[in-house]
Amino acid sequence: MNKYIFKICCIVSFSLFLSCQSFAATKMTVLLDWFVNPDHAPLFVALEKGYFADQGLDVEFIAPANPNDPPKLVAAGKADIAVSYQPQHHMHVDQGLPLVRIATLIATPLNSLVVLEESDIKSIADLKGKTIGYSVGGFETVLLKVMLEKEGLTLDDVKLVNVNFSLSPSLFTGRVDAVVGAFRNFELNQMAIEKRPGRPFFVEELGVPAYDELILVAHKDRVADKNMRKFVMAVEAGAQFLVNHPEESWKLFVSHGREDLDDELNRLAWRDTLPRFALRPGALDQHRYRQFAEFLKEQKVIEEIKDLNEYAVELP
Repeated sequence: MNKYIFKICCIVSFSLFLSCQSFAATKMTVLLDWFVNPDHAPLFVALEKGYFADQGLDVEFIAPANPNDPPKLVAAGKADIAVSYQPQHHMHVDQGLPLVRIATLIATPLNSLVVLEESDIKSIADLKGKTIGYSVGGFETVLLKVMLEKEGLTLDDVKLVNVNFSLSPSLFTGRVDAVVGAFRNFELNQMAIEKRPGRPFFVEELGVPAYDELILVAHKDRVADKNMRKFVMAVEAGAQFLVNHPEESWKLFVSHGREDLDDELNRLAWRDTLPRFALRPGALDQHRYRQFAEFLKEQKVIEEIKDLNEYAVELP
């Protein structure tokens, strides 16, 4: 009888062990594009609401020391997912990185050209002879070039100055007359807080095709990984909760070690970013991606247009 009971106990214990193993959460590492900010709201709402856990995922978000590194680390298999930008994603793929877009966080451009509201620059044409600051060469310069062309100007008609990431201060001090690369949900609010309001010129209204600002990318070999689909489903649940309950979502966002984000700038950025989040993060507008790829090739930002399935997908 004792041997029988012992045998039953062993079977039950082993079954419990297998059950625990089968329900163990799958760890995933997600690299952010920069420090935690309201642009990442759907991710952290999904985390705090337990939507990742509901999908059997144990997700860790990591802010990078260098914002250029996350996609490269994912391409090298050092992380599962990276937050990136659609324009940079096209360039990374053109350079041969094995990356694919699996979801969208922010579905509209945030980039803009900004001048002081008190400035005499009322239109793009007024930039002739002016000094324009930028943070990152390449795509930002292309944006400026296309915007200037709308008014019959070229880059030779302006003076370009690299101000690194000191966009608003450069305007305040008069070092530059305008800056390109300013995010409309952050720099404009920062300027308003400093009581030096800005006037924005939106890139998508001045010759640049609309694009997704913030996207999620993974290694192309992971497209069939069911955990990727689970991750996107959790992000979608987070985005839907976010737009339905913005105040409660804000409280979740500034909790658990992120209390220092509870300031005026982030509150204003939260308000302005809210309508820009993708409600169906996994959905892919194929025409939009192809159109933007054609734009980048025309502007000589990329050398060739690859098949869409190679760099942007809707997960199965």
